[in-house]
This record gives sequence, C-alpha cells and structure tokens, in this order.
Amino acid sequence: MNDLASPRIPTSLFRVDRFTVPAPAAAVFLDRVQRIQSLLDPQPGCRQNLVLTQAGEDGAVRVITVVEWESAAAMSAARTWVQRRYADEGFDPAAFMRQLGVEADLGLYEPARLDSRAADVV
Repeated sequence: MNDLASPRIPTSLFRVDRFTVPAPAAAVFLDRVQRIQSLLDPQPGCRQNLVLTQAGEDGAVRVITVVEWESAAAMSAARTWVQRRYADEGFDPAAFMRQLGVEADLGLYEPARLDSRAADVV
C-alpha cells in the first residue's frame, strides 16, 4: 500500500487558547500561565505544550497557548486533575482573568481532514 495514497490522520486534540492581556497585568498573567504549563507538561498524553506571546500595538500582550493531547480521554483526565488542584488552592481561573482584565478566546481543535484538492490550494 502506498503511504502517499492513504495519509495517516493524526488523532491528536489541540486546546488553543488566545488571551489579550493588559500590559500592567502581563507579568502576573504569564507567571500563572507558566505554573499551569508546568502542571500540564508531565500529564499522561500531553504531547506538547506551547506558550506564544506577541506585543500588541495597543500595549497589550497577546498570549496563545497550544496544548496537544494524544486523545480526548487524556485531555479530560488532565482537566479533572487540574480542576482538583485549583479547588485545593482556592484558585478560580475565571475570576483571576476578570480581575486582571484579560480577554479570552478558548477553543478545542482537531486536525483538519483535507483531501488532496484542498491541500493544493495552500
């Protein structure tokens, strides 16, 4: 069988979160993001965990986090573990972001299943 004729479709699931952070809150927000990243990295099924930043023209900092999970089950197990950890700490992520004035766009993505015609467009 020709590998090019039937490409392997990855089974990964991606959590992609985008944040717009006011400049005065950037250091505090990024410190929390780093702590979250260190909690997720060792979780079973975490394939990669990226934090990307960009300075905005308005002085805000744009932060994108991308976490690749090997499966929905691995992501769900990690989410449950982190939520328990937050409860133990008394940490409320939504309240934290509200307090800092952070705008968030949170999403779950799967690899696109493109046929060869769609791939030619890119």
